[in-house]
Amino acid sequence: MMVTSPDDGTGRLFVVDQIGVVQVVDADGNALPEPFLDLRSNLAKLSPRYDERGLLSIAFHPDYRNNGRIYVFYSAPLRPEAPGGWSCTNHISEFRVDPDNPNRVDMSSEKIFMYIDKPYENHNGGQLVFGPVDGYLYISLGDGGKANDVGNGHTPGIGNSQDLTKIYGKILRIDVDSTTAGSVPAQEGPTGDVNVDQPENPPEPTWTTFSGSLYGIPPDNPFAKAQPELLDSYAYRTVPPEIYAYGLRNPAYMAFDSGGNNALFVGEAGQNLFESVDIILRGGNYGWNIHEGTHCFDPGKPLQPPEGCRTTGYRDEPLIGPIFEGGHDLGLVIVGGYLYRGPSVPELQGRCIFGYWGDSRIKGNGILLVATPPEGWAEGERPGTAEGLTPEGNTMWRAQKLKVSGRDDEFLGMFVRGFGEDVNRDMYVVTNDTGGPDASASTGKAWRIVSPR
Repeated sequence: MMVTSPDDGTGRLFVVDQIGVVQVVDADGNALPEPFLDLRSNLAKLSPRYDERGLLSIAFHPDYRNNGRIYVFYSAPLRPEAPGGWSCTNHISEFRVDPDNPNRVDMSSEKIFMYIDKPYENHNGGQLVFGPVDGYLYISLGDGGKANDVGNGHTPGIGNSQDLTKIYGKILRIDVDSTTAGSVPAQEGPTGDVNVDQPENPPEPTWTTFSGSLYGIPPDNPFAKAQPELLDSYAYRTVPPEIYAYGLRNPAYMAFDSGGNNALFVGEAGQNLFESVDIILRGGNYGWNIHEGTHCFDPGKPLQPPEGCRTTGYRDEPLIGPIFEGGHDLGLVIVGGYLYRGPSVPELQGRCIFGYWGDSRIKGNGILLVATPPEGWAEGERPGTAEGLTPEGNTMWRAQKLKVSGRDDEFLGMFVRGFGEDVNRDMYVVTNDTGGPDASASTGKAWRIVSPR
């Protein structure tokens, strides 16, 4: 699923496998025989051919060299408190490295920061990344699953992603070095012609978080402080102060630019027609399920984009468009979104690398693409919030297929499963031949991107 490396001076690579293990590759390129982390007995039962659950990502604390803390996103069996018939409960957990073995996690050290119940197995999001400037932990969450942001577990009328009282379809941001809790503002009611049920006895949230005891809320999160000016049409619930951005379908891939202006890139899996890459801004609404990419979207007719739709969210806030949009002629689902900052391929410097998983669920015809930013983007100052975004700053990047040496066409002949970086900022592509978490196949590989010889 991903490759990562802590800045601890060891030069090790850590390869995350969806089936529940993290393998260590030492500085000499040798894979160690025992896993760094083994969560196979902690996971929900996975379907080998295709499943979006599992061990989805890890993130090393910025001061890992000294504190040995690791953060993990994984799909556990459905907890007893969850609604009956739902799929799983995702855990956001902290572990610590074994003090006697730097290549092994102390499994008894787990602290679960969040329990997130899921009605369906798909659209988990699943990424954890630390901000290179603020040091906060960013968490990507999908809309709850199935399709179109409708159905069991989805807010009628507007869907989960546009419902600010829910954490689904959001990017969260928390402070793992503090226990200062944010206040809880009331949600502003939607405007315009939309039907939102407001039951007399609303259900309890289908997630449990521990802000104020295990982690804190950054004071500049967009909903960290109560906002009396907001209408209280949703006063029976509160806005989770963890929310950083919203309006996302399935932000399954997320990475910060390790240089330049440290922008946060998200690969956003689309519904039936369009895939996209977004740059995430604090407080931004990315449009799902009002839009799919740049196109209007009708949940009742997902294959027929309507000619017109809202141009703002339900609080009249602007909808932020992607920097890349591609159709399913390129493949079924987008993977990745990394700014290349490595030393091995100078011609890719400052360009966004991503891919498509494959063009069918049977054949691994994944591809790689590279997107070039508009002139001056790298030198320009990135707005701190969605309100600071100008139309000129929300423009498409120019994308093209990235051909790999040794292939007669643009296809890799494998499924593209993820990306990653090492401490030198060299980039890796993670692939397999099956497309799913098939533990018996053992076809997973991690490839370093280098210049052709």
